[in-house]
Amino acid sequence: MAAKAKTAQGAEEKENTLEENFELLEEVTSRLQSDDLPLEEAFENYKKGMDLIKKCSSQIDMVEKEVLKLGSDMGLEKI
Repeated sequence: MAAKAKTAQGAEEKENTLEENFELLEEVTSRLQSDDLPLEEAFENYKKGMDLIKKCSSQIDMVEKEVLKLGSDMGLEKI
């Protein structure tokens, strides 16, 4: 389910899976919870975490739509 995204340089790179994004988010959260993180680094980690949350939410929405479509294609009722 991983798609490819173009970078600023025009080269293609693999987009992270939902699981990979959750792992990255967990790492960012751990760094933010450390007591010795300078304020500027904390802010950068916060921004990265918020970006990861948006990506995860988008990926979850996409999967949900696919599941609903599959269900409707098979004649199943929406719960």
